Amino acid sequence: MRISSFMIITIFVTSFFTSISAYDYSANDNSAYDYSSTILKVPNLADLSAVEDDLSYSLYHESCPDVEGIIYRKVKEWVTKDPTLAPSLLRLQYHDCVVRGCDASILLDHEGSERASNMSKSLRGFEVINDIKAEIEKKCPKIVSCADILTTAARDATVLAGGPYWMIPFGRKDGRVSLAKEATIVPKGSESVTNLIEFFQSKGLNVLDLVVLSGAHTIGRTTCESVQHRLYNYKGTKGPDPSLDPKYLNYLRRKCRWASETVSLDGETPNTFDTQYYHNLKKNMGILSTDQLLYSDSRTKPVANGLSFESTLFKNQFGVSMVKLSSILDLTSQDDGEIRVDCKYVNH
Repeated sequence: MRISSFMIITIFVTSFFTSISAYDYSANDNSAYDYSSTILKVPNLADLSAVEDDLSYSLYHESCPDVEGIIYRKVKEWVTKDPTLAPSLLRLQYHDCVVRGCDASILLDHEGSERASNMSKSLRGFEVINDIKAEIEKKCPKIVSCADILTTAARDATVLAGGPYWMIPFGRKDGRVSLAKEATIVPKGSESVTNLIEFFQSKGLNVLDLVVLSGAHTIGRTTCESVQHRLYNYKGTKGPDPSLDPKYLNYLRRKCRWASETVSLDGETPNTFDTQYYHNLKKNMGILSTDQLLYSDSRTKPVANGLSFESTLFKNQFGVSMVKLSSILDLTSQDDGEIRVDCKYVNH
């Protein structure tokens, strides 16, 4: 079965985009675009036609018919015991897909792999994927790739956290290459909006995807190491980031005395998948500088502002953007990849 295009959703949103595709995102010119017109056209899966030959919704219908059931039950078992694993699995998939495409290269555990990179040191959820893979190998040996497992586990973790469900096409191959130096391309939380837009565009994602996927920060935690530069010596000023809400600044200083500590990405409803993340940006309570900048840049602010009022739109579009993210494929991994027996190691 080939990927079908979803219907284009047109929604009226006050002070929002006229068209996502009509604006030149390469320059941040506040006067260059009139945001008074308020029709938002949300593109869905039409632009995924390029992956039709690689991915299929029916791939495992005969070869492993209960694969999604197995994955869901296992993810639920783990997340029930530790709810913090839900956002961790979502983050794990993101780190996998933006480096070499969605090929499970982040799961390879050897010296010099992506997993060994400093950028990956706070990633969690590997044991969940390994557990799922072991269970699937009992029922459907050498059939289901680790890349497909990770993609599905991230979806199910989102659902268990109160987020949306989306259909997943299958057929990702497991890559044989994983290099720590390549993991350094993952945004660190201190980039400019222009750098983020360019990074997302290089992966086939647009500004809407950037703002929507940033909304994943409605759940989960971050290390204080990612925040401390905003609290004490912002850009060498020996003072805090002036854009931080003063009360929130004091809260973060109490929570982040040590770089190794962690703090919730959403200071209001950290365990609920909702639109509070976008409301926090309005109150200068975006914890990462890349979060808060989304509400100060003319290319992203209208999207963030509109999503704050449209919970259904956010959840629907989150699923669409996640399908786009999970459909980033590396040609080498697809052509020369494999179905790993153990997600930690390439087959011998």
